[in-house]
Parts: sequence; C-alpha cells; structure tokens
Amino acid sequence: MKFGFIIPHNFGLDSPKDVVDVAVSAEQSGFDSVWVNHHVLHAGYVLDRLDDKPYYDALTVLTYVAAKTNLVKLGTTVLVLPYLNPLVLAKTIATLDVMSGGRMIVGVGVGSLPEESAALGSDYATRGKFANESIEIMKELWTNPLPSYRGSYYEFSGVKFSPKPLQTPHPPILVGGQSLPAIRRAVVHGNGWHPIGLSPDALKTRLEVVNQLLDHHGKNSNGFRISLRSELKVTDTDADSNSATVAPPDKLINTIFEYERIGVSEMVFSVSTDDVPYIHSMIDKFSKEILPAFKK
Repeated sequence: MKFGFIIPHNFGLDSPKDVVDVAVSAEQSGFDSVWVNHHVLHAGYVLDRLDDKPYYDALTVLTYVAAKTNLVKLGTTVLVLPYLNPLVLAKTIATLDVMSGGRMIVGVGVGSLPEESAALGSDYATRGKFANESIEIMKELWTNPLPSYRGSYYEFSGVKFSPKPLQTPHPPILVGGQSLPAIRRAVVHGNGWHPIGLSPDALKTRLEVVNQLLDHHGKNSNGFRISLRSELKVTDTDADSNSATVAPPDKLINTIFEYERIGVSEMVFSVSTDDVPYIHSMIDKFSKEILPAFKK
C-alpha cells in the first residue's frame, strides 16, 4: 500500500510557506506522494468555504513543491480537464515530470461546478467528451515522435512536441469520479481510477463494475491502479463520521488493510482544515501510529 497526502493549498492559507512545509513534512514522515486540488474560480462550495481567501494554483504549487522535495511523487486530485487547453497542459506536465525526475501522477476529472464552467467558457453538458479528447491528445503528444490528431475540439499534424515525459510511456493517468461514465473513462483512457470517500463495501461494489469493464476492453486488472482519496483523522476513540478513515489507530489500520484486500493500491489522505498545526499533528500521528504497520 502506498500513501499520499493532499497539500492544503485550497484552504485559504495566507502563508505560501505553510503550504510547502506541509509537503516537505509529508515526505519526511514517510508518505509516498503529495497531491494538489484544482479550481480556477471561487464558486459553489469553494466560494462558501473560502470567500476571498487564497486558493493557490495547482500546478504552480506542485512545481514549487517539486523543487523543495526529493523523492515524493507529485499528484493532482484532480485537474479539471474542460478548464484547460490539453496541448498546453501536456507540455506543463511533461516539463514537470522531467524536471522532477519522473515523479508526476496525473489525476484528471471533468468538474462539478456549472457556474465555474460557464465563467471559463466550457460547455458543462459536454465536459465528458472534452475530457476524453484531452486525454487522447496528451497521450498522443507524449508518446508519438510525430504526433497528429483530429477530433471534435482540436486538430493538428506536421508538428513535434517536447519535452517528452521522463516516465515511459507517460506519467500514470488516474481518472476521478464515481459515476459510470467516469469509471468507463478510467478504464478506456486511463491507467487507474481515483474515487473519493467510498467505504470498503461501496468501493467493492464499484470495483465489480471496474473489473467487468476491464474484461470487456481486454485490459489486465493487475496493471490498473486503484487510488482512493479519503479524509484522515487519527482519533483517540471511535468517532461518528461518514469517513471510514476517521478512527482510532487500531481500527484505522484494519480499515486500510480491508481496502488493500479488495484492491486498493494507494490511499490519498486529506485533512480538510486551514489549521496548520493540526495538519502537521495528523501527519505525525499517521507516521508514528499507522505507517509502521505497512512498512514492515
């Protein structure tokens, strides 16, 4: 089991240093990866949470974190593809993969805020189709010496693309979302699935669909990555929570083993607060009380 930690760049922290220090602390405490969220505007639940407090740009933060860390993988949970030009995004990701020594994990999604989508000139109703094309374009640019593409949104030929990512054939692409179209997108276009907050029982049910689709498309489930995002809180006693990973150490360890048993290869944890000392305390607790059970 691999473990990731989500950087709180999306919780209105006034000090950029606090954001980066969390990433450094996670690496030093034994986490395998650090992750960033992505939104462009304060709308919907983001506006409710932050008002006018800062939400730092995902890939800019990740670039700075790459320079301040050494081995930890660098993930996105998730980039909202309909907000982004896929050719520009492919170059940014490839550059970051090369300059970080091959550490990128590309989590992608379609977005869930119609008001943000409209403000950015993206058609919310066709965002899935745009996302599929974006993934195809990025893979074409990353893997083909003479890339060409003809789709509904973009068309190009007679060009070259650089740099190619350091990871071959390209950084892993994990598709977020719980819906059937999202799961299908993960199977057809991605290297793994990145759901949020599912209990072991709920995840087990969804994985039956994943495996059926993998079989239908002739893909090997052994090479397909299940990366689960979940809220983390190491408590002293049993907690009343919707998250299976808000629990005392012994129960949390057992829950993670259950996730591993049903096919999860990576847990990506968030601590949803702007309380920086508390975030560091959770990293420390996880490192000392949970992680040793999985690093034997």
